[in-house]
Amino acid sequence: MDIKELLKITIKRGASDLHLIVGNPPMLRIDGTISPSGDQVLTEREVRELTYQLLNDEQKEILLVNKEIDFSFAFGEEARFRINAYHERGHLAAALRCLPIKIRSIEELNLPKILHEFTKLKQGFILVTGPTGHGKSTTLAAMIEEINQNRRCHIVTIEDPIEYVFSHKKSIISQRELHLDTHSWDIALRSCLREDPDVVLIGEMRDYETIASALTVAETGHLVFATLHTNSTAQTVDRIVDVFPPHQQEQVKMQFSNSLEAIVSQRLLPCLSGGRIPGCEILVTTPAVRTTIREGKTHLIDNIIQTSAEVGMITLEAHLAELVKAGKISLETARAWALRPETLMRQMKR
Repeated sequence: MDIKELLKITIKRGASDLHLIVGNPPMLRIDGTISPSGDQVLTEREVRELTYQLLNDEQKEILLVNKEIDFSFAFGEEARFRINAYHERGHLAAALRCLPIKIRSIEELNLPKILHEFTKLKQGFILVTGPTGHGKSTTLAAMIEEINQNRRCHIVTIEDPIEYVFSHKKSIISQRELHLDTHSWDIALRSCLREDPDVVLIGEMRDYETIASALTVAETGHLVFATLHTNSTAQTVDRIVDVFPPHQQEQVKMQFSNSLEAIVSQRLLPCLSGGRIPGCEILVTTPAVRTTIREGKTHLIDNIIQTSAEVGMITLEAHLAELVKAGKISLETARAWALRPETLMRQMKR
């Protein structure tokens, strides 16, 4: 079995992910559902051979020592793959995320139009949040590409690994990959302040050091985009603050409230017509939001979003209701993904 054949099948079937696990056939995730690509069950030797076809000697050494590795693989002009090779029950396994070469626009992704406004900002923090595999990187790429096409500036990305590859247009872009171009998120973020950036993309904020450095970059007059694994806008604010020691949290609330510009919390939902469409909750920072964050009253954020549609805010339930009424998703899907099903049903009656 050849890895290139499996990658071709993944692309041809429109799968978002390919999984190589001993005892299963190669498995594809298509429109959010996992199914086998064929009948042939993979042996331990086959999984190792398939995975090793993607690795260079240095990467193989890292995998042997660390038991896992994140890296990217360019498959000609057809697609890129973000890959995590890991061990399970003593066997090698791999998860491959398929990333199209073409970066789709905000319209093509069916994202809310207000995201265009976020690309025009000169400074501040824009966070895209949601579960793993729900299009956060794709949404960020669409906004970065819009800046690339329309503004003359320097964009610096720090990623692990590099996912979408940008070409220089009106902007110049420096894409830095962890381990290949820098030793750590913290070092890269401190260094980027000396690289004359206008816009900084942080692939993922994982820990205290990354979040602290990202806040500093946003505070010092740069536009910062980043992702975070949280389920709602209110939870995002709590996660940012709670990662810091108690004695620093009051200062962090002040910093975060001053630099935050917007939070986009999204899910990818199965469409009635096939494929997937994003359902979004959007927080736009207003004086009321800044005060709420400073005072630690994050339980009020949901209410602010519900009553601030005129500035572009929308709750997840309101957006889900819009998608149901437009015939794009089923009510069953909307109820399954709603954070507050009773609020969804009230929205459906409007």
